[in-house]
Order: sequence, then C-alpha cells, then structure tokens
Amino acid sequence: MIKQSANAVWNGSLKEGSGKLTTKSKVFDNQPYSFKTRFEKGNGTNPDELIAASHAGCFAMALSNILGEAGFTPDALEVSAEVTMNPDKLELTDSHLTLKATIPNIDNDKFMECANKAKDNCPISKVLNLNITLDATLA
Repeated sequence: MIKQSANAVWNGSLKEGSGKLTTKSKVFDNQPYSFKTRFEKGNGTNPDELIAASHAGCFAMALSNILGEAGFTPDALEVSAEVTMNPDKLELTDSHLTLKATIPNIDNDKFMECANKAKDNCPISKVLNLNITLDATLA
C-alpha cells in the first residue's frame, strides 16, 4: 500500500479565519487558504483547486498508461480540470477535463476510446462523487 498525507491548520471563524496547508513532500508548505480564496478572489489556494489539480494530473498519468498498453506513446498530454461548486448547497457538482494531446500514429476513434477509459478509471475519477465530463482534442 502507498500512503500519502497532508496537514491542514485552521484558525478562527469560517469567514474571518484562515488556514495553512502542508503536504508530506513539502511541495505545499504552509500554503495559505481561506474563505476568500475559496469563495471570493483572495490570494492562496483552496481545497477545490487542489482537487482540480489532482484530477488533471491523475487523468494525464492514467491516459499515458492506457495509451502505452495500446502501443502508443504520447508526445504531450495537456490537461486542465475545472471543478464546480454549488455554494448554496456547499457541494462539488462537476469536474470538467479538457485535454489537448499530441500522440503519433493514433486515429481519433482509438484516441477517444483511451481518453474516455482514463476519464472513467483514473483513481481520482473513481473517488469523486460528481459529474465528470471531457473535451478531448488530438493534434
């Protein structure tokens, strides 16, 4: 089993307080987050942004693996993820993946088959309880 960890410290009330996030690797080391960074336009990160980054990164790795199993090696996979929150219900509702790929010798049907398989099966997609959509473009 592989275990990863992170730590959050929060001080104060929801709207006036703030916190810091630290990952085991220290890539995030006391990075600030707050109500403003999540619901307004403050400086710092927030949990939703980190989920989007995780989803984009996981999807790219999963697609690279699926392509490799099918005999293809991508030159480039550029992925963005946009996570949507309904602030009235305080729930995440969607994650939209956008993929721009450069993959030699693959046709569009095989590309889309692999991309959709990665969308449905990357570990982050499997853990997210929300609607996941994908726009994929092959260069």
